[in-house]
Amino acid sequence: MNFDVGLGQYYESDSVIHKLDPRTKLFFVIVYIVAIFVARDAYAFIPLACVLVFAVILSRVPIFTILRGLRALVFIVLFTAVLNVFWTSGTEASMIFQYTVIPDTWTITLYWEGLYNAGLLAARIICLLVCTTLFFSYTTTPIELTDGIETALSPLKKIKIPVHEFAMMMTIALRFIPTLIEETNKIMNAQKARGADFNNGGLIKKAKALIPIIIPLFVSAFRRADELATAMECRGYRGGNGRTRMKKLKMHLRDLFWFLIPVLLLAGVILINIYGNGYKL
Repeated sequence: MNFDVGLGQYYESDSVIHKLDPRTKLFFVIVYIVAIFVARDAYAFIPLACVLVFAVILSRVPIFTILRGLRALVFIVLFTAVLNVFWTSGTEASMIFQYTVIPDTWTITLYWEGLYNAGLLAARIICLLVCTTLFFSYTTTPIELTDGIETALSPLKKIKIPVHEFAMMMTIALRFIPTLIEETNKIMNAQKARGADFNNGGLIKKAKALIPIIIPLFVSAFRRADELATAMECRGYRGGNGRTRMKKLKMHLRDLFWFLIPVLLLAGVILINIYGNGYKL
């Protein structure tokens, strides 16, 4: 069993998306996520998907790299989609089939609305994951992400909120996701070499087999956290007070363009919801 996610993995390139200001990327992702959840039918997802595909092409990140990062979340997408298939009711005319498992107690009914909603939900989750990993991970370094979050939330410093520490904590958490996953794979391979079996047996047996993985993983995570804290203290890190940046964040004309794209998308999705005639979630 191997794990591979896109969060925390930076793909070095000289693309337009890489050159965007991290504040622009933060704004784009937030508004894009709002548009995803506001969209209620397939017509509204067409411009959202087109813009995301356009951003992936401009980023020069290989599509197989992005899809490989989503592989670990396929089960979640399929599970939520299947639930929507069998939990969405519809009209009698849209019924596909009906099967009675227990008379007068349990009947499985499948409607076209269920398939429609399941497809929309899967598209919503995939767009959310691809957008987040593309702009926050593959095209943004941890330092840039920290500076962008801190600058965007800088007004909160006036009410004594530790913005720098919050941004640093989020960035370190994202950065160590692939490291912990790599450590998990190493531990699992070591346990397999000692005869451990993680694939056979029932649910309880598989859960017990994970104990030899979880314990050393926690020990390794705490050890890495302690080493990181020691390294930061040795370099004189004392939080955000009086701290300067090696690179100043500057907005360019391309940032204005990518500021307008999610706003126009959100406005278009709202108009499609009002005047569209597709199925509604």
